[in-house]
Amino acid sequence: MQAAELFEQEIKPPEVAQRLRVSLKSAYQWHQLWRDGGREALASRGPGGSRCRLSPRCLEKLAGYLEQGPAAHGWVEDQMWTAARVATLIGRKFHVAYSVSGATRLMRRLGFNPQVPARRVAERDEQAVTAWKEATWAEVKEPGRPAEATSASRTRQASPAGRPEDAPGAGAAAPRS
Repeated sequence: MQAAELFEQEIKPPEVAQRLRVSLKSAYQWHQLWRDGGREALASRGPGGSRCRLSPRCLEKLAGYLEQGPAAHGWVEDQMWTAARVATLIGRKFHVAYSVSGATRLMRRLGFNPQVPARRVAERDEQAVTAWKEATWAEVKEPGRPAEATSASRTRQASPAGRPEDAPGAGAAAPRS
């Protein structure tokens, strides 16, 4: 509504953009809307984006399902609600497809945080991994180049004029006639 007040004071869109700290394009669009429909045309229409595909009753049910935990719905490996699991649960219970990012937003809206599982196998034996790294990896790993074998200086190919006559490419130094 600040923009409408400024336009009513006959302030030009570039000045409105500067004062309200918006893009020039937005100010010109607002000015056009204001000219065509007045203050009402600039009134907010609410938040953008698509509406929630679950009814308030379904959201309550979903919150109850989430409180029961993953094991109650077939995920017994761990007690983590990942966004992918919640999207699957929504599909199973409400027959509505949600993306992983949509499920994340829905979880946050309900007061839950999606948990990201560690990408480690449950049966991992840390002692066996350490022993393998110390014994086997040391044998398999190729040693690096010794420090004296490398050079940090820039080199240029030798001039063809300085080559012996019987060396490959020696004739290339001769000027063409």
